[in-house]
Formats: sequence, C-alpha cells, structure tokens
Amino acid sequence: MINVYDLHKSFGSIIAVDGVSFSVKKGEVLGFLGPNGAGKSTTMKMLSCFLEPDSGYATINNCSTVTDSIGVRKNLGYLAENAPSYEEMNPYNFLKFICNIRNIKGTACKNAIEKVAHECAISNIMYQQIGTLSKGYKRRVGLAQALIHNPDVLILDEPTDGLDPNQKFEVRQLIKKLAPQKAIIISTHILEEVDSLCSRLIIIANGKILVDSTPNQLRKQEQGNLDEIFRKITTTLQGVNV
Repeated sequence: MINVYDLHKSFGSIIAVDGVSFSVKKGEVLGFLGPNGAGKSTTMKMLSCFLEPDSGYATINNCSTVTDSIGVRKNLGYLAENAPSYEEMNPYNFLKFICNIRNIKGTACKNAIEKVAHECAISNIMYQQIGTLSKGYKRRVGLAQALIHNPDVLILDEPTDGLDPNQKFEVRQLIKKLAPQKAIIISTHILEEVDSLCSRLIIIANGKILVDSTPNQLRKQEQGNLDEIFRKITTTLQGVNV
C-alpha cells in the first residue's frame, strides 16, 4: 500500500532526508522513530504531498506522490504534528467542512461524523469552539479528520501527543482495531507505544534509515530495552540495516 523510493530533500545546505526507501503492507503498523531533526516529519510531509521531494517518489495505493497528488490524498488519512484546524469553528462544523472537501454528502456525511466522533471520543465536545478545547481534545479532533473518509492508508505524526493516560489507551485501542485493514505509519517518541502498537519499526537519523526491523528482533539482537537500543543506535551506528 505504501512504497517509498529513494526520497531526498534538502533545505539549503541542510540535508533533511537522504535516500529513504521502504514499504508498508496492508495490516502493518510501522513505527517511524528518530531523534528531533532526524527527517521523520519531512518524510511524512513528502508522503502526504505537503512537500515535493528533490528526487525520488512514493506511491500510496499505486498513486504517485509526484504525478498524482489528488489520488494520494483520496487514499490517505494524515494527522500532522501540528494538525491545522479552524479554532473559531466547532468540531461538528469542522468535520462537516472536511466531508465537503472530500465530497462526502448528505446522510453519508452525517454517518461519517457520528462514526469518527464515537471512535475518537469527542461526541461530548462536538459543539464547543475548537479554540477553547484542551490540547488532547484538539488532537483527537485532528485524528477524527484523518479517519473520516475511511482511508486505506494512515500517516499519524505523534497521534497521542497531549493525551492523558486514559485517552492514550483509547487511541491505541482504536489504532489496533483499524490496523488489520489498513497500512499505518506512526511517528512517535514514546517507545512503549511502539511496543504496544507496531509490528515493525524504522529508526532514522541524519536523514538516513539506520534500522528496519521488528521490536522483538531488535531487542533480541541488541540485548536491551527499546529506550537503550534507540540511544545506542542513534548515537553510534551509521547506516546499519538489521
């Protein structure tokens, strides 16, 4: 469902992404890990057509990010690190606006909003101004807009950022429920989340993939917990593929 081919992106003299390639199949949840500035968000912005690569490309359900960005967006649900929303709107009107953009009309729109409001546990704040919501509720509204068209592919940048422990549990359970029918990429700094959710992980640093493995395989090879292994890999290894 997701195929990434030799992506490169620089900002002036700074190389943000340097030859990244990988694929994610239906039913996989990929944890995309790395220290700040590693190139994670830049990669995801290129996959979601928010940024154009200097070279390379990706496909989402066989739609190219370079030549068919509209096709990519139809197949993709994207939760950005700082998900945009109109703070003067309430969640109901915001999600109705997203439905309109995605050509979901009438009863289908009403049903889609009710479904994601329940899934994301925001039914109780649907008519409260977004600007007055807590960070956790804003994050869940952002997740709702990523899910509202039931996409085959999800790219979620820090999906549980700002959520309390109960909310994190609920979102993780939702992702687990969705996982068998979708290809999902999750960027996170919470390594317990990788253990809980991810069937596979990639570690990136300085724009390059250092590891592409599973949590269990990586622990077995490196003989430690994921926090220790992450620190070791991102500070000492240079492009080792596990």
